[in-house]
Amino acid sequence: MKTHNGMRPQDIVILLKILTYDKKDWQYRDLASELSISISEISESLNRSHIAGLIDESRRRVHRQSLLEFIQHGVHYVFPQVPGTLVTGIPTGHSHPFFKNRINAELEYVWPYDKGTTRGLSIAPLYSGATIAVGKDEQLYKWLACIDVIRVGRVREKKIAIKELEKEIMA
Repeated sequence: MKTHNGMRPQDIVILLKILTYDKKDWQYRDLASELSISISEISESLNRSHIAGLIDESRRRVHRQSLLEFIQHGVHYVFPQVPGTLVTGIPTGHSHPFFKNRINAELEYVWPYDKGTTRGLSIAPLYSGATIAVGKDEQLYKWLACIDVIRVGRVREKKIAIKELEKEIMA
C-alpha cells in the first residue's frame, strides 16, 4: 500500500470534477484533458484521496459527505490564502456572479489571468490550471469560488458558501 504524504490542492479539484460528471462514465484521460493535469498526476491524486477516505477503493465514487466535511473544516487550514495585490483576472470567492447578490463586498477577488476582465485582489487558485478548467465547466467554477469564500471569507460568508456546497454536493 502506498503512503500518504498529505493532500494537494488539485486533489480537491479532481474530486469536485468527478462529481460534475454525475453518473456519466468517465476515464482518467477525461479528467486529465479537462483539468490540464497529467494522467499520472490524476492517478496519484486519486490514490491520495482513497487513502484519506474521500473516494472509494475503485477510485470512481467520491464519498460526498467526507469531501464536504474536509472542505468545511479543513480547506482553510490546509490550503490557506491571503489576498494579494491588485491584478486582472477571473472573479472568484465572493466576486463570483453567484455571490454578487448574496455577499456585499467592497473589493473584488480574482484568480490572476491575463485574459481576465475583472480587476481585484489576487487569490491563488487551488491549482494553476483552474483558470482554464473553469472556462469549460460552470459548475466546477462555482464550486471552486465557494471554496475560495471558505479560504478567505468571514464567518457569515463561509456559512453561505458551505450551505450552497451542501445543497449541491449532497444532492
